[in-house]
Amino acid sequence: MNNKEGNNKRGGSRPNNSRSNSNKPKPALPKRAQGPKKVKPEVKAAQEAAAEKFRKQNQPAKRQKASDEIRLNKYISNSGVCSRRDADLYIQSGNVKVNGVPVTEMGYLVKINDVVNFDGVALTPEKKEYILLNKPKNFTTSMDEGQEFRNVLELVRGATNAKITAVGRMDKNTTGLLLFTNDNDMIRKFTLPNQKSSKIYQVSLDKNLKFEDLEKISKGLFIDGHRVAVEEVSYIDKEPKSEVGLKLRTSNVKVVRAIFEHLDYDVLRIDRVSFAGLTKKNLPRGNWRFLTAQEVINLKNA
Repeated sequence: MNNKEGNNKRGGSRPNNSRSNSNKPKPALPKRAQGPKKVKPEVKAAQEAAAEKFRKQNQPAKRQKASDEIRLNKYISNSGVCSRRDADLYIQSGNVKVNGVPVTEMGYLVKINDVVNFDGVALTPEKKEYILLNKPKNFTTSMDEGQEFRNVLELVRGATNAKITAVGRMDKNTTGLLLFTNDNDMIRKFTLPNQKSSKIYQVSLDKNLKFEDLEKISKGLFIDGHRVAVEEVSYIDKEPKSEVGLKLRTSNVKVVRAIFEHLDYDVLRIDRVSFAGLTKKNLPRGNWRFLTAQEVINLKNA
């Protein structure tokens, strides 16, 4: 056996087509993925401007607001339940209904006579107003026709277009602080018998108040079967003993008068000098002013 044959047996023969295979063209590599081409800033701005112009041209024209219409968020805000921004959130969440239909559209217009429900509670669109008057004599809160004396509403006429009402009653001889508002919750709060806020009155009597009667008032009196609790009672400094200061929670002036008449004194004049933290400071007799936002908050928490 020659070497050639031995080599063939040991290593085996190479395939005849091995060289030809190496000369075959290799398959093309797949192209690498390429990201989107960057758009030049000026081109992008032009595209966005064109898209915005197209959107405006194809959106329905806005309906003009009529004189008796108001935006829904302002309607809610005027009712006093929340701000306009918070009202928008409630509207978007579907918690507001107009005439029984849920409304989620921003800028929705409603009419004053529409029925708006906010979380199931019907609202009134009138903005809440709070006016403090230092009432003079010869004006009364009575609305009786043919009355001899003028009504206190004359003194705040022109202050607002809202339908405000006096909180509590005052006769012609009672002077001092009188609150006006269209906030029914506030009116109800200060006409309930179990109020928490204090009022201070200066009472002028027909004669000096006896010390023993002052002590009786201090301890509390039973009038017509009801106990009248008084927080404080005292003589007015540097004034005759017929001038008395009285601090109690009721805003009913009739109770103040009844306290002294029960002890056989005639009440000549009652002046309310403090009402739930509000005073007559910088408010001359016969003048009025709007309450500040903080004063309104204080009253609601009183």
